[in-house]
Amino acid sequence: MPTLELKNVSYTYEKGKAVLQNISTTLETGKMYAILGPSGSGKTTLLSLLGGLDVPTQGSILFDGKDIAAKSLEHHRRNHISLIFQSYNLIDYMTPIENVRLTAKLDAEPILKRLSLTKDEVSRNILKLSGGQQQRVAIARALASDAPVILADEPTGNLDANTAEEITTVLKESAHTFGKCVVVVTHSNEVAKQADVVLEIKRGHCKELDFVKPAPNAG
Repeated sequence: MPTLELKNVSYTYEKGKAVLQNISTTLETGKMYAILGPSGSGKTTLLSLLGGLDVPTQGSILFDGKDIAAKSLEHHRRNHISLIFQSYNLIDYMTPIENVRLTAKLDAEPILKRLSLTKDEVSRNILKLSGGQQQRVAIARALASDAPVILADEPTGNLDANTAEEITTVLKESAHTFGKCVVVVTHSNEVAKQADVVLEIKRGHCKELDFVKPAPNAG
Protein backbone atom coordinates (compact mmCIF):
# COMPACT_ATOMS: atom_id res chain seq x y z
CA MET A 1 0.00 0.00 0.00
CA PRO A 2 1.20 3.57 -0.65
CA THR A 3 3.03 5.16 2.29
CA LEU A 4 4.30 8.37 0.72
CA GLU A 5 2.88 10.09 -2.32
CA LEU A 6 4.12 13.09 -4.26
CA LYS A 7 1.39 14.96 -6.14
CA ASN A 8 2.57 17.43 -8.78
CA VAL A 9 5.54 18.47 -6.66
CA SER A 10 7.80 21.27 -7.89
CA TYR A 11 10.64 23.00 -6.09
CA THR A 12 12.34 26.23 -7.10
CA TYR A 13 15.30 27.89 -5.39
CA GLU A 14 14.96 31.49 -4.21
CA LYS A 15 16.93 32.75 -7.23
CA GLY A 16 14.36 31.17 -9.51
CA LYS A 17 16.16 27.98 -10.54
CA ALA A 18 13.67 25.15 -10.96
CA VAL A 19 15.11 21.95 -9.42
CA LEU A 20 12.08 19.64 -9.44
CA GLN A 21 9.17 19.99 -11.85
CA ASN A 22 5.70 18.50 -11.49
CA ILE A 23 6.75 15.17 -9.95
CA SER A 24 4.06 12.63 -9.09
CA THR A 25 4.90 9.18 -7.75
CA THR A 26 4.02 6.79 -4.94
CA LEU A 27 6.37 5.04 -2.52
CA GLU A 28 5.01 1.87 -0.94
CA THR A 29 5.40 -0.02 2.30
CA GLY A 30 7.71 -3.03 2.13
CA LYS A 31 9.80 -1.77 -0.78
CA MET A 32 13.28 -0.30 -1.15
CA TYR A 33 13.64 2.59 -3.59
CA ALA A 34 16.87 3.93 -5.07
CA ILE A 35 17.00 7.47 -6.41
CA LEU A 36 19.68 8.08 -9.04
CA GLY A 37 20.69 11.21 -10.91
CA PRO A 38 23.65 13.45 -11.68
CA SER A 39 25.08 15.75 -9.01
CA GLY A 40 22.86 18.79 -8.53
CA SER A 41 19.83 17.11 -10.08
CA GLY A 42 17.70 17.47 -6.95
CA LYS A 43 17.99 14.01 -5.37
CA THR A 44 18.76 15.31 -1.89
CA THR A 45 16.15 18.06 -2.30
CA LEU A 46 13.54 15.39 -3.02
CA LEU A 47 14.62 13.47 0.07
CA SER A 48 14.32 16.65 2.17
CA LEU A 49 10.81 17.23 0.89
CA LEU A 50 9.78 13.64 1.69
CA GLY A 51 11.20 14.05 5.18
CA GLY A 52 9.42 17.32 5.89
CA LEU A 53 12.71 19.23 6.09
CA ASP A 54 11.62 21.54 3.29
CA VAL A 55 8.36 22.59 1.62
CA PRO A 56 7.46 22.21 -2.07
CA THR A 57 7.06 25.37 -4.10
CA GLN A 58 4.00 23.70 -5.63
CA GLY A 59 2.14 20.45 -5.06
CA SER A 60 1.81 18.33 -1.95
CA ILE A 61 3.33 15.33 -0.19
CA LEU A 62 1.02 12.81 1.45
CA PHE A 63 1.65 10.22 4.16
CA ASP A 64 -1.02 7.51 4.31
CA GLY A 65 -3.23 9.72 2.17
CA LYS A 66 -2.95 12.87 4.28
CA ASP A 67 -0.92 15.99 3.53
CA ILE A 68 2.17 15.96 5.78
CA ALA A 69 1.69 19.68 6.44
CA ALA A 70 -1.81 19.13 7.89
CA LYS A 71 -0.68 18.39 11.46
CA SER A 72 2.77 19.96 11.01
CA LEU A 73 6.04 18.95 9.40
CA GLU A 74 7.52 18.48 12.85
CA HIS A 75 4.86 15.85 13.61
CA HIS A 76 5.72 14.10 10.34
CA ARG A 77 9.45 14.09 11.11
CA ARG A 78 8.97 12.87 14.67
CA ASN A 79 6.45 10.11 13.99
CA HIS A 80 6.89 8.90 10.43
CA ILE A 81 10.49 9.42 9.33
CA SER A 82 13.92 8.11 10.25
CA LEU A 83 16.76 9.90 8.47
CA ILE A 84 20.27 8.73 7.61
CA PHE A 85 22.38 11.79 6.76
CA GLN A 86 25.61 11.95 4.76
CA SER A 87 27.12 13.96 7.61
CA TYR A 88 26.04 11.34 10.23
CA ASN A 89 24.48 13.94 12.63
CA LEU A 90 25.69 12.00 15.67
CA ILE A 91 26.25 13.53 19.10
CA ASP A 92 30.03 13.53 19.37
CA TYR A 93 30.38 13.33 23.15
CA MET A 94 28.34 10.11 23.28
CA THR A 95 29.11 6.50 22.46
CA PRO A 96 27.43 4.61 19.60
CA ILE A 97 25.06 2.81 21.94
CA GLU A 98 24.08 6.11 23.61
CA ASN A 99 23.44 7.74 20.22
CA VAL A 100 21.19 4.89 19.12
CA ARG A 101 19.29 4.79 22.40
CA LEU A 102 18.22 8.42 21.92
CA THR A 103 15.64 7.35 19.34
CA ALA A 104 15.55 3.58 19.79
CA LYS A 105 12.40 1.59 20.27
CA LEU A 106 14.43 -1.59 19.81
CA ASP A 107 17.46 -2.84 21.76
CA ALA A 108 20.43 -0.87 20.42
CA GLU A 109 23.29 -3.33 20.96
CA PRO A 110 22.09 -6.19 18.68
CA ILE A 111 21.48 -3.71 15.86
CA LEU A 112 24.98 -2.25 16.20
CA LYS A 113 26.39 -5.77 16.27
CA ARG A 114 24.40 -6.62 13.11
CA LEU A 115 26.22 -3.71 11.46
CA SER A 116 29.61 -5.22 12.39
CA LEU A 117 30.48 -3.02 15.37
CA THR A 118 32.20 -4.86 18.20
CA LYS A 119 31.29 -4.71 21.89
CA ASP A 120 34.35 -2.51 22.45
CA GLU A 121 33.46 -0.14 19.59
CA VAL A 122 29.87 0.46 20.72
CA SER A 123 31.21 1.78 24.03
CA ARG A 124 33.83 4.14 22.56
CA ASN A 125 33.38 7.87 22.07
CA ILE A 126 32.01 8.56 18.58
CA LEU A 127 35.06 10.67 17.69
CA LYS A 128 37.32 7.64 18.23
CA LEU A 129 35.59 5.74 15.42
CA SER A 130 36.38 5.85 11.71
CA GLY A 131 34.04 7.56 9.23
CA GLY A 132 32.75 4.19 8.09
CA GLN A 133 32.01 3.14 11.67
CA GLN A 134 30.22 6.41 12.35
CA GLN A 135 28.07 5.86 9.26
CA ARG A 136 27.10 2.43 10.58
CA VAL A 137 26.05 4.04 13.87
CA ALA A 138 23.90 6.54 11.96
CA ILE A 139 22.26 3.67 10.09
CA ALA A 140 21.74 1.70 13.31
CA ARG A 141 19.98 4.71 14.82
CA ALA A 142 17.52 4.74 11.92
CA LEU A 143 16.93 1.00 12.05
CA ALA A 144 16.26 1.09 15.81
CA SER A 145 13.43 3.59 15.36
CA ASP A 146 9.85 2.42 14.83
CA ALA A 147 9.29 5.06 12.12
CA PRO A 148 7.70 3.43 9.05
CA VAL A 149 9.88 5.34 6.57
CA ILE A 150 13.68 5.34 6.30
CA LEU A 151 15.21 8.09 4.15
CA ALA A 152 18.93 7.63 3.46
CA ASP A 153 21.23 10.12 1.73
CA GLU A 154 24.22 8.23 0.24
CA PRO A 155 24.37 5.76 3.15
CA THR A 156 27.20 3.73 1.57
CA GLY A 157 29.23 6.65 0.24
CA ASN A 158 32.00 6.43 2.86
CA LEU A 159 32.16 2.64 3.12
CA ASP A 160 34.31 -0.01 1.50
CA ALA A 161 32.67 -2.35 -1.00
CA ASN A 162 32.08 -5.22 1.44
CA THR A 163 30.59 -3.01 4.16
CA ALA A 164 28.49 -1.16 1.59
CA GLU A 165 27.04 -4.48 0.48
CA GLU A 166 26.24 -5.41 4.09
CA ILE A 167 24.51 -2.07 4.68
CA THR A 168 22.48 -2.39 1.49
CA THR A 169 21.35 -5.85 2.57
CA VAL A 170 20.26 -4.51 5.96
CA LEU A 171 18.28 -1.69 4.34
CA LYS A 172 16.60 -4.15 1.98
CA GLU A 173 15.73 -6.40 4.93
CA SER A 174 14.20 -3.39 6.68
CA ALA A 175 11.79 -3.06 3.76
CA HIS A 176 11.08 -6.72 3.03
CA THR A 177 11.17 -8.21 6.55
CA PHE A 178 10.09 -5.30 8.74
CA GLY A 179 7.69 -3.62 6.31
CA LYS A 180 9.35 -0.23 6.12
CA CYS A 181 9.39 2.09 3.14
CA VAL A 182 13.10 2.63 2.43
CA VAL A 183 14.23 5.43 0.10
CA VAL A 184 17.94 5.67 -0.71
CA VAL A 185 19.64 8.47 -2.63
CA THR A 186 22.76 6.99 -4.23
CA HIS A 187 25.32 7.28 -7.01
CA SER A 188 25.99 3.55 -6.79
CA ASN A 189 24.62 1.25 -9.46
CA GLU A 190 25.37 -1.67 -7.14
CA VAL A 191 23.00 -0.23 -4.53
CA ALA A 192 20.42 0.50 -7.22
CA LYS A 193 20.52 -3.10 -8.43
CA GLN A 194 19.36 -4.24 -4.99
CA ALA A 195 16.37 -1.87 -4.93
CA ASP A 196 12.84 -2.91 -5.80
CA VAL A 197 12.27 0.32 -7.71
CA VAL A 198 14.84 2.67 -9.25
CA LEU A 199 13.87 6.29 -9.87
CA GLU A 200 15.97 8.77 -11.82
CA ILE A 201 15.91 12.53 -11.31
CA LYS A 202 17.05 14.31 -14.45
CA ARG A 203 16.40 17.86 -15.64
CA GLY A 204 13.85 18.29 -12.89
CA HIS A 205 11.74 15.29 -13.82
CA CYS A 206 11.41 11.85 -12.25
CA LYS A 207 11.01 8.56 -14.09
CA GLU A 208 11.20 4.89 -13.16
CA LEU A 209 14.10 2.99 -14.70
CA ASP A 210 14.17 -0.59 -15.88
CA PHE A 211 17.19 -1.79 -13.93
CA VAL A 212 18.88 -5.17 -14.28
CA LYS A 213 18.43 -6.97 -10.96
CA PRO A 214 20.82 -9.66 -9.73
CA ALA A 215 19.63 -13.27 -9.78
CA PRO A 216 18.09 -14.30 -6.42
CA ASN A 217 21.01 -16.58 -5.51
CA ALA A 218 23.73 -14.47 -7.06
CA GLY A 219 26.82 -14.05 -4.94
